[in-house]
Amino acid sequence: MSANEVLGAADAAYTPTDDTQSVAVNLHICNKQVPPTNESFLGNCEWYYHPLHDEFIDKSGVASWEALRAWATRWNPFDDIDVVRRLLANRDVLIAPNSAHAHWSRHANFMMRHIGCGHLPPDYYISYGYYYCYTYGERLRPRLSTDGQRWLDQARFNLQENIESGLDDNMDGDELTVVCRRYPNRTMQMEVTQYELEVDPVTFKTFAFNTHVPAYLDAGLADLPLSDLMRIGTQPNAEEWLDGETWKQAWASAVEVGWDKANSAKDAVSSRAQAAAEAANEGLSAVEQALSRLMNHIR
Repeated sequence: MSANEVLGAADAAYTPTDDTQSVAVNLHICNKQVPPTNESFLGNCEWYYHPLHDEFIDKSGVASWEALRAWATRWNPFDDIDVVRRLLANRDVLIAPNSAHAHWSRHANFMMRHIGCGHLPPDYYISYGYYYCYTYGERLRPRLSTDGQRWLDQARFNLQENIESGLDDNMDGDELTVVCRRYPNRTMQMEVTQYELEVDPVTFKTFAFNTHVPAYLDAGLADLPLSDLMRIGTQPNAEEWLDGETWKQAWASAVEVGWDKANSAKDAVSSRAQAAAEAANEGLSAVEQALSRLMNHIR
């Protein structure tokens, strides 16, 4: 791949100062180099998308999840000229490494690196990313224990950090690795052509979903009480559970949590602990059972 393909190209026509006739300028930028994020943004929903477009705000306020997800796949954020002008006025700052600009987000950063080249930001940024980060947290957080709330905060941070790790890997080559520190067997590995991860929305969604399990487990999902696990397992919108990739991540997380809880109880030696072990064996699939009930409900 040539440098021009990565860094993009621009064509411009210049007019002498004594010529008052306007000249059209064609600008095409396709910069696939993803700059590192400002780490202070990690853990915030606005890391994915900073709501600037009125159309998105209207859709996210009234649409069902299924409708919003479908809309997100065809929405063109470049159609909002006012927003584009605001971003263009700060383009140099928005595409700089570690930018701390108020309008910065992965969505805005992508827009300013792909002008007039036909690429749109991954719809994951505004749907599963921003919408679910905000909605999931707002609705779920009050229902969780203090430990559950700490898990939610750490999981959100991990999700974004894992995406950053994958994007960084893709700048260096085709191999993506997101390590699961607590359960190395759940480490994520993928092959994506260098520089192409962010410009392929389908591949990006698969990649992002694959990073969820390491994020949830490393945040301490297995340490939470069953009451929190049940609330977490049944929180997402029913429509989302029709997505096979959601089931895949939920199942992988639940398996590790179940074994962890069962083994922890079995390691104890007292009769009380033995009873706890038996109870854990009976309830080690609490999350899976909750998801199964949900699936039966929406079929």
